[in-house]
Formats: sequence, C-alpha cells, structure tokens
Amino acid sequence: MSRSVLVTGGNRGIGLAIARAFADAGDKVAITYRSGEPPEGFLAVKCDITDPEQVEQAYKEIEEQHGAVEVLIANAGITKDQLLMRMSEEDFTSVIDTNLTGTFRVVKRANRGMLRAKKGRVVLVSSVVGLLGSPGQANYAASKAALVGFARSLARELGSRNITFNVVAPGFVDTDMTKALSDEQRAGILAGVPLGRYAQPQEIAATVRFLASDDASYITGAVIPVDGGLGMGH
Repeated sequence: MSRSVLVTGGNRGIGLAIARAFADAGDKVAITYRSGEPPEGFLAVKCDITDPEQVEQAYKEIEEQHGAVEVLIANAGITKDQLLMRMSEEDFTSVIDTNLTGTFRVVKRANRGMLRAKKGRVVLVSSVVGLLGSPGQANYAASKAALVGFARSLARELGSRNITFNVVAPGFVDTDMTKALSDEQRAGILAGVPLGRYAQPQEIAATVRFLASDDASYITGAVIPVDGGLGMGH
C-alpha cells in the first residue's frame, strides 16, 4: 500500500537516498529542501525547519497532495564545526535550532495526523558523532545525542497509539561532504572504521526503510548504528 512519506532535507546525500528508497517501494514521497533546485520525482516543498510557519505551510501542501504523513524521516541537519573556545553563541544555537528544535517541530506536526490514524512511523537521523563525540563538533554532537532522548521519550509516550520512534546513527558516508576531505583526513577516518570503508548512502536508506516497514512493527526506541563498527560500545 502506498503511504505518505516525508523526508526532511531530502534533496541530497543521505536524505535523497532515503527518499529514493521509499519511492522505489511505491510510496508517495515528499521532501523538504532549503535552497537550490530539488531533484525530480518527488513532491518537493521548500521549507526552513527553523521557521514554524514554513513547517506548517509545508505540511498543509503535503497533506493536500499526498494525505496525512504516515512515515516521517527527520533527516535535515547542519554543521558549524569549531573548537569550543572559538565557537560563537550563533554557531551553537543555530545547530541546535536546526538539528534538535527543527526535528521537534516536524515531529510534533506529523503527530497530529498519526494520532488520528492511530499509527505512524518516525525515524530520526542522528550520527555516530552523537554517541562517540568528536573534537570541534560539540554543538553537532550535542544536537544528535539529544535526538536519542527525544525519540525514546516519545516511544514511551505514544507507543500505545501504534506510533514507533527509532533512531539511525550513520557513521561516515560517501557523500559530497566527505569527498571534500583531503586524502590524509579520509585515511585518518578510515583507520578507525573496522570495515575499512565509508558507507554508501543507500546502506543508510535501507536501514531507515526497514524501520518504517511492517517487519519492524515491534521495534521502537531503538538506536541503530550504521557506521562500519566505528562507534562500537557507545
């Protein structure tokens, strides 16, 4: 059965791979994006998730065309890396507002329709950095770690309504962002990955799609690492 799926930040990288995975399975997929030209094949809605009014308008547009969101993948996020002593208030608060508070906004709005339907699937895209930590990424790590507590609280709050909340924690993924790293930086990262390679975006997408499937109907409050073993034990 074709479901109404929303992937925030679904215009590139991991988000686009997730959107394609759901579309290939026959779902009706909407994506949000902030800038640039969105990819074809999806209901693309321009939306800055730091703006509550834009979030509300995006949902109205999606609901008009696809119906209430049944599967939400909260993927949109930003980084503003800096060592603590050089990190500005804006560097910290803007990352928290997008990665954590923005997730709160999109989840809360999706929950309206899920409560009425008495079912729903929510997957939050965190990061191995949120569990492992990373120098120069205190803001990003804090925002991604917070998603775990957020998801687990909602898993307890809304489990009786047949709404599941799970977290996927990707490691280093072969995207445009990692391609920009120097050979030395890439080698340093791979030295800590037991599988000795970067993830492909499709590998993250496959895990997300599983968590939104009927096969995962009894999984909620879980944190699934897809990191090649980088964060083992965290």
